[in-house]
Amino acid sequence: MEDGGGGGEGERNRTSPSSSSSRLRVRADPFLVVCRCFSVITALTAILCIVVNVLSAIRSFTDGSDIFDGIFRCYAVIIAFFVVVAETEWAFVLKFWKVLEYWVGRGMLQIFVAVMTRAFPDYTGANDALVLLQNIASYMLLACGVLYVISGILCIGFLKRARQQKEISRDQAIKDLEELERRREELEYLLIEERA
Repeated sequence: MEDGGGGGEGERNRTSPSSSSSRLRVRADPFLVVCRCFSVITALTAILCIVVNVLSAIRSFTDGSDIFDGIFRCYAVIIAFFVVVAETEWAFVLKFWKVLEYWVGRGMLQIFVAVMTRAFPDYTGANDALVLLQNIASYMLLACGVLYVISGILCIGFLKRARQQKEISRDQAIKDLEELERRREELEYLLIEERA
């Protein structure tokens, strides 16, 4: 009887860590979720700037009216692409461009792309939709850039990196705990087989 009661407790203890680990895994840091959402919004805004600048460059080259505007738009597309890549926080890029690891640097780059997107608007009225799209894209990216600069000055980026490191450590600890739990179950099974 006591062995049966002890076995029930052992099984409850055995399932308890796995249920607590799944609970830990599901619960994400709300601060990091907000940061990821902001990164997605910034990346989408930078992609909108890329589209607007590509359309403007095509218009400039096909009309032949302003070749320099087309060249300027091509540079804006390239730099906006770096903004998108910086938001993915790809380690390969951040290794070579350390300034993009810091939020103030990212914000300044975003502000620069926003200004480039806003520069040389066509106020002749020939393409009002494109001018409106340029204004929307540039002001949205400008707002993201200003938020990045302010957040960088307030050391929010440092806080984000610290929490990311903590989350990575916690995930690794959960994986290690699950591995130990699996090994313990295997050893218990072998011990039970050996006794039988």
